[in-house]
Amino acid sequence: MASALSAPHFHSEEAAFAYVEARVWAEGPVCPHCGGFDRIGKMGGKSTRVGLYKCYQCRKPFTVRIGTIFESSHVPLNIWLQAMYLIAGSKKGISSNQLHRTLGVTLKTAWFMSHRIREAMRDDNMDMFGGEGGEVQADETYIGNIAEKAPKARGFAHKMRVVSLLDKRTGKTRSFYAPSKSLPTVSQIVRDNVDQESHLVTDEARYYWRVGKEFAGHTKVFHGTGNYFKDGRTTNDIEGFFSIFKRGMRGVYQFCNERHLHRYLAEFDFRYSNRVALGYNDADRADTMLKGIVGKRLTYQRASA
Repeated sequence: MASALSAPHFHSEEAAFAYVEARVWAEGPVCPHCGGFDRIGKMGGKSTRVGLYKCYQCRKPFTVRIGTIFESSHVPLNIWLQAMYLIAGSKKGISSNQLHRTLGVTLKTAWFMSHRIREAMRDDNMDMFGGEGGEVQADETYIGNIAEKAPKARGFAHKMRVVSLLDKRTGKTRSFYAPSKSLPTVSQIVRDNVDQESHLVTDEARYYWRVGKEFAGHTKVFHGTGNYFKDGRTTNDIEGFFSIFKRGMRGVYQFCNERHLHRYLAEFDFRYSNRVALGYNDADRADTMLKGIVGKRLTYQRASA
């Protein structure tokens, strides 16, 4: 049985370009400069770089990299695909240090690649969770430290606050960094992402009591009294997601700057929403990730984790 990493697109840049083109340009090349698709030709010749096309409408050359997370990167495309496969297949994530050692790129390059890939994992589909008869679990957790608050903080005041939703019908999650964990902030996250015809399931936290009245139903499971099921409903699924998220953030990444937390949340949401239980394998996740590479280029160079 051949290794998954023995596929040609992981070892040949030409094969990698063909692989990405087939998924980004399913109906043929499209010029990223003018949007044309009728008069496009592939460039040839020994000195021509791999994957180069020319649009004869605007007279500009382009490759499938332009307008994607790969743009202006000097890393070969097949190495990018290896990195995407490793991140897609690592349940709790894979550190920049590990990518640096495995792929043979510098640590700074591995860090930057990781963040670009997390951008590709970000879901732009903001359809409402739940719906008529649908159940949505909501919960919050704390992770890491907010540097300027840590020295004098008490309790959870110095922690970064995360609010997550889980659509029981689809099995997908959606997570948010909530700098303020006040009642209006949490309520608005729920209100903006959950259909009012849904049944909301939470623990006993009072953040959800008022907004819960806006939905078809609201079940509160009182964990403080040792109850974890009520009327056949539970928050165990969203807490299972938090378990994976915290193991990854504490055991693999160890530290996360506040301004990057939203990308780590996108990474864990993506893998959980495309997990084996929902019919996805590592290759499926990597292919799904490729659908999100367009229009998500990062340009900053400051490599602070």
